[in-house]
Amino acid sequence: MTSLVTGANGFVGSHVARMLVERGEEVRVLVRPESNLKAIEDLPVEKVYGDLRNADSLRPAVEGAQRLFHVAADYRLGASNPQEIYDANVAGTRSLLQAAFKARVQRVVVTSSVATIAVERGNALPNESTETQLDEMIGHYKRSKFLAEKEALKAAREGVPVVVVNPTTPVGPGDWKPTPTGRIIVDFLNGRMPAYVETGLNWVPVEDVAAGHWTAAERGRVGERYILGGRNLLLKEVLDILARISGRPSPRVRLPHAVAMAAGYADYVFSRILSRPPRIPIEGVRMARHKMFVDCSKAAGELGFSPGSVESALERAVNWYRQNGYCPTNGVAAGQMVKAA
Repeated sequence: MTSLVTGANGFVGSHVARMLVERGEEVRVLVRPESNLKAIEDLPVEKVYGDLRNADSLRPAVEGAQRLFHVAADYRLGASNPQEIYDANVAGTRSLLQAAFKARVQRVVVTSSVATIAVERGNALPNESTETQLDEMIGHYKRSKFLAEKEALKAAREGVPVVVVNPTTPVGPGDWKPTPTGRIIVDFLNGRMPAYVETGLNWVPVEDVAAGHWTAAERGRVGERYILGGRNLLLKEVLDILARISGRPSPRVRLPHAVAMAAGYADYVFSRILSRPPRIPIEGVRMARHKMFVDCSKAAGELGFSPGSVESALERAVNWYRQNGYCPTNGVAAGQMVKAA
């Protein structure tokens, strides 16, 4: 069986492609000619060159594929030209699903995001059925993913066999770029995190997210979405885990959101002057005002999704970043656990 993976050069997409290869699938990947393919350079995959923003380039990619795993997304917080994000994430998803329908692809798994899930509503954790609106989405990335998910669910109603998965915050090895989440870990390991903001996320091993894509293709109900999540943890709890893994001190100063926002605006000005991506994305600071804790029981019940240890995933991430030169070892062996102070 031939499976097409978009975004296979990215963090989650590379793990999806690797998982499929390990399961004996014939894997085809859609990549742009200029894409950095380091994440999949060791995989025996067929490469098809195209671009989500070019509908004509998508037809050869889906032709003859039985399954499509649409993982690709423009994941940037604070893009200088936000329209690029909508062109790739919304219009690109629409074009790809139209091509998949014409090619009679048997199953499509669309990778959405926990970003489309509502924030906490009182005492109950939000889940796939919690109602939310576009105006609740903070920033262009979240808005684009919300609209892309609407395109996927609309296509399902019109006969495309689509299942949507909503990964939470994946962590683990192989985040080459790195993603905004990966930058949190890298900054911590390099001693560039003297303070933290009070926020929380749901964290999950990236390898389990990849496996969740497979079970969604096998068992997921068409037109449904499934949160692929692990543990709800405060950012400070994650930083404390990283401290135990790495031997570096965990920050003790809690930064008020107002101060973090001011730092974000200042960084935005400098990023424009220096023509570099912002290191403190304003959208990210705005998102941090809400704890993005979620209820993951639907995927557990319907897909049998049962992720492993977040601590182990963070340790694998730390080892990988150290082995690939993202941070110094500081005299502490990669993965060596130290006693809490």
